[in-house]
Amino acid sequence: MALEVDIEKKLGDFSLKMQFAAGDETLALLGASGCGKSMTLRCIAGVEKPDRGRIVLDGETVFDSQKHINVTPQQRRVGLMFQHYALFPQMTVKQNVLCGARRTMKGMEREQAANHALEAFGIADLASRLPSQLSGGQQQRVALARMLVSQPRILLLDEPFSALDSHLRFRMEQEMRQVIREFGKTVLLVSHNRDEVYRMADSVAIVRDGRVERFGSRRAVFADPGTRAGCVLTGCKNVSAIRRLDDHRAEAIDWGITLNLPLKPDTDALGIRMHSVQPGPGENSFLCRVMEVIENPFSITVMLRPMGVRADALPIGWEMEKDAWRRIQAEQLTVHLPVDGILQLKG
Repeated sequence: MALEVDIEKKLGDFSLKMQFAAGDETLALLGASGCGKSMTLRCIAGVEKPDRGRIVLDGETVFDSQKHINVTPQQRRVGLMFQHYALFPQMTVKQNVLCGARRTMKGMEREQAANHALEAFGIADLASRLPSQLSGGQQQRVALARMLVSQPRILLLDEPFSALDSHLRFRMEQEMRQVIREFGKTVLLVSHNRDEVYRMADSVAIVRDGRVERFGSRRAVFADPGTRAGCVLTGCKNVSAIRRLDDHRAEAIDWGITLNLPLKPDTDALGIRMHSVQPGPGENSFLCRVMEVIENPFSITVMLRPMGVRADALPIGWEMEKDAWRRIQAEQLTVHLPVDGILQLKG
């Protein structure tokens, strides 16, 4: 593995205990704010020092608490891009990029490397401007150029698109994917945006309270997030605790209904994505009252409450295309929750 991390760090009441490995791929750390994602990146980069543990990068141990190894950030050759880019405000674009060039480079070599990076990211004509004179997308390109001119062994991207509007975010994602493909090594992406993670990552680590709760390929994690927190983080809106009736029946407490499915021994919650709800009769079918119809830009979300359940039961969301809703809209509808669409969850 190109990167191996097994570290612990105590911060007041918060305890970080991260353990994972990554090859030449993009690994996303997906989690809510404050769960320890950014702190993990800072420990890998050497900006923060773990209390205990070990970090190995390309076969080199850059941190080992038992052996008293703590390689400096410069020697680790890690490219870390902060959430708001952390450009030096008093320096020009070119001066910022020059700061990223490796200290071992001589004067002319540094100059050539910086000029090449400016050209590669299409910001050569901005070389004399200050960061305050740049747009968000331009600032990100400068941050990328400064990071890559150092010839890093690994890229660490901390919420790289959070400061951008939706249109620019999509365009910069495309550019970032190209950068990642050309880089061809390990990339760690920190995010709480499930769509961003799905589009960019090969593997996903769901992080909760300073620990990796679920790890696997992107498709595997989204298909079976495994835990209630992971289910919510991957975008599932319908989640309910259960009361197990037997090995093949469970009461979905929050929805007020009983579902038939083969239950795993450690299942204590169920989820179903809004697009997995199906119209008409079938397995786990219910006649439902339409509680609310929500129009999204390109779809309709229908909030359904099964007939006969208690008044405080949570409605089940069903998302469909607008044309489909126009054909079937009614005050009452029969839908079913297919077993292969139901997520079995822990926690």
